[in-house]
Amino acid sequence: METFKHLGKGSQYSLNYDKNLLETFANKHKERDYFVKFNCPEFTSLCPITGQPDFATLYIAYIPDAKMVESKSLKLYLFSFRNHGAFHEDCVNCILNDLVELMNPRYLEVWGKFTPRGGISIDPYVNYGIPQTKYAQMAEYRLLNHDLYPERIDNR
Repeated sequence: METFKHLGKGSQYSLNYDKNLLETFANKHKERDYFVKFNCPEFTSLCPITGQPDFATLYIAYIPDAKMVESKSLKLYLFSFRNHGAFHEDCVNCILNDLVELMNPRYLEVWGKFTPRGGISIDPYVNYGIPQTKYAQMAEYRLLNHDLYPERIDNR
């Protein structure tokens, strides 16, 4: 049985970016492909130039291989961006890189839907598939087609 630093204990929130908060557990169904999706409607970071807060809903979806991310550690990790100064595009790429390094998933995507500032919303999307596999082909297809039918932005 896995031992977790965070799960089942009080939450200690870090106000500074810290990828070491992330934890994994074993995938008990690695013989099949399946998606795990996290909807994270309270993501916050800071503009690296103005210091103003940026708010987003993040969608993180992945096909696990041997390891999976533990959800409380993911929550604490995402909270650690609270005082982190980075552009929207950097945030989603950083999250993808950290999760790929942590889990080595078959496929992973991160989509940030940021609330507008100055009348413009920014929605960066990034993905990863294991190179030279069907997951890399899936990543390419999803990247090229992920926004063919864009949503009507009426709730931000």
